[in-house]
Amino acid sequence: MTIQNDGQLPHPTLGTPSSGPVDDPWVHDSQNRSAVASSRADTDADGSSLHRTSRVSSGARVFFDWAVVVTVALLVAFVVRGFVLAHFVVEGQSMATTLDTGDRVFVNKLSYRLHDPNRGDVVVLHQLTNTTERDLIKRVVGLPGETIEMTGCVVRITAATGSTSRVLEEPYLDEVDLVPGQCGGDVPSQVVPDNFVYVLGDNRGGSQDSRALGAINEDDLVGRAFVVFWPKSHWQWL
Repeated sequence: MTIQNDGQLPHPTLGTPSSGPVDDPWVHDSQNRSAVASSRADTDADGSSLHRTSRVSSGARVFFDWAVVVTVALLVAFVVRGFVLAHFVVEGQSMATTLDTGDRVFVNKLSYRLHDPNRGDVVVLHQLTNTTERDLIKRVVGLPGETIEMTGCVVRITAATGSTSRVLEEPYLDEVDLVPGQCGGDVPSQVVPDNFVYVLGDNRGGSQDSRALGAINEDDLVGRAFVVFWPKSHWQWL
């Protein structure tokens, strides 16, 4: 028997060849992981950059804030020191026993811009001629228009509109300064001119004051000493 082969039969294990791309799941998974890793790297880089920028900005703000604080503090200190408050160191014994050498006092420089001097004020004077002291510190005892005199350590005041003198009470003086002969020279009766004050040291026997310098122009008053702040053991209001 003879069998005729009319055509080539297809191989049972082979299909028709395909011209499209091969859909490999392993390839897709690898590509996805690479994309995710790249995205994370970009995010980390951006985040790190943002953190660094934030730290720089924060540091600049802190520096600026401190610069403003220091500038304002220096400005306030300059204004206060120049126009409001000053401190002086006492030299000499002209105000003993109220003030001693080395005492440090605060002086209100605005006082006499706001009101007139008062009797009993402890005042600092600008440097005056005929004295070797740079800044004098004395006590106001006579006011403008008043008549003042001192005899035997007793100060008498006659008001500008009065005719009767009165003895000035001075509780701040040491008893030694009230003993005749221990309080320096007398003060002849005299009228204190307008805009002037008459000053004496509490240590009457050892003070260069209006007895030698004459009445003091109010423009020569630096200000009113109001407190001893150093040394601590000498702290007191004046």
